[in-house]
Amino acid sequence: MKQSAIVTCLLVTLVMFLFMMLAPTAQAQQKTITLNYSIFSPATHKTSVLADEWAKEVEKRTNGLVKTTVFHGGTLTPPTQAYDGVVKGLSDIAQGVFSYHRGRFPLTEFSDLPLGVKDCVVIAKMFNEYYQKFKPKEMEDVKIMYLHGNPPAILHTAKKPVNKLEDIKGLKIRVTPNGTPIVKALGAAPVAMPMPDVYDSLSKGVVDGGMLPSEALEGWKLGEVVKYTTETYSIGYTSAFYVIFNKQKWDSLPPSAQKVIEQVNQEWIERTGKGWNEIDASGRAFLQKLGGRLIPLSKEEGDRWAKAVQPVLDDYVKMTKEKGLPGDQVLKFAQDYLKQYQK
Repeated sequence: MKQSAIVTCLLVTLVMFLFMMLAPTAQAQQKTITLNYSIFSPATHKTSVLADEWAKEVEKRTNGLVKTTVFHGGTLTPPTQAYDGVVKGLSDIAQGVFSYHRGRFPLTEFSDLPLGVKDCVVIAKMFNEYYQKFKPKEMEDVKIMYLHGNPPAILHTAKKPVNKLEDIKGLKIRVTPNGTPIVKALGAAPVAMPMPDVYDSLSKGVVDGGMLPSEALEGWKLGEVVKYTTETYSIGYTSAFYVIFNKQKWDSLPPSAQKVIEQVNQEWIERTGKGWNEIDASGRAFLQKLGGRLIPLSKEEGDRWAKAVQPVLDDYVKMTKEKGLPGDQVLKFAQDYLKQYQK
């Protein structure tokens, strides 16, 4: 009996020893999960900084199980190929802008409309609730991590102050493609050009102004050539950003890692919105420091601008209806959401 107890004790000790020896080996094998993350913004931009912090947070919470290398400046996939890069497995994760893929995400084009957005935290939460509520089929080929949006594009002019709707008539205004119909509806002449050309174009009078987020006043130094910012928040419009994951790669992750990533994603929705708000406020302060002037609009005047761009919203509803998509429901959802949550 005593001999049997000794044998049992030795066996238990041996099993425990083997477990302790093998556990680190198994853990080490799990630590081989590596991901690559493509983002088009430069490493110094707030969105890139947040992407780096996301990667570090995921690595920390998974105890080193998931390591992510972030490729900034579009070095892994250029901005227009970021989405397909994830679909095809060229990158595991990517951050990009839906409007860089015109026509591919028709329902989500509501995000480009002059809805009167202002707060980037509200914008980010609205976009994510939109995704959860409508589950658009146009995004079914990837795993959506989270969505967010840049600060609202409002009017900035180099020489002429715009105090009322009539003042913008005939001005040459720089826009992105999604802003073209908005500027036309206001009676101005839209001029499409990439951001790197805007500074010289404003300084030389090629354009009179631009519909841009205020963060560009500092980030692109436009505050040096812009003298007036008209706070056209009643027609403020944004661009929806996506953070997406390759479906096959996502499915290959252990559930514990997926759970951690989902938790971090939820936190990064608000964190990203706050980050956008911070640099947008800094841009306005930069303008004022250089002697520029902010021009607020009264509610009555703001309503006039909103009425002028109503046809742009109507066209979205018409376009989505022709495609059999519930654009009318999406637009109502967005307007109701902003009315409830945006101050």
